[in-house]
Amino acid sequence: MKKIIYALILLLVVVSGLVFANRAVNNETSKKPAPKLLTAAEKDAEMKKWKATPEGIKYTKWVASPAGEKVFACIAKIRKNVDDYTNMEAVVTSLSLPPGSRLGFGVMARINDEDYIVRFEPEKSQLEQLHSLKVNDKIIIRSHYISHAPKYSYPIVSGEYVERDGKVIFQRVPRKGGC
Repeated sequence: MKKIIYALILLLVVVSGLVFANRAVNNETSKKPAPKLLTAAEKDAEMKKWKATPEGIKYTKWVASPAGEKVFACIAKIRKNVDDYTNMEAVVTSLSLPPGSRLGFGVMARINDEDYIVRFEPEKSQLEQLHSLKVNDKIIIRSHYISHAPKYSYPIVSGEYVERDGKVIFQRVPRKGGC
């Protein structure tokens, strides 16, 4: 009888220890502070600090330069299509990106009589279809995002959907675990 009582007490101690240890681990993870979101005033202050850095000064000069103004004018031409995620007709003008670019896989395309860099984030299975593109191919592009960088003389369109001759040749695969 004593052996059974000792065994039950030992079992109770082990189970209690496991429950307590698991509770301690859960409390530790919940104590992490949530990332602090900046207020509008704090964002403005950070932006002013950055604009005072050499990179910020260089960027500000580029925005005011003819090259920067041209890039922003090109962005304005297709902004509505990008915001609405609607079709944009394009013609492939080059199968390579400008020298020194670090954008990954992409092509140069003419949309609304302006040149754009169209970059892709393809899965390996999608590369073959994208490599089938040729200069002067007419394609339909959809995108949610357009960007710019002083390094490039062209706006950068993130290609999320591409169609050629009525067939989808690329559709961005959503990332796992969120965005």
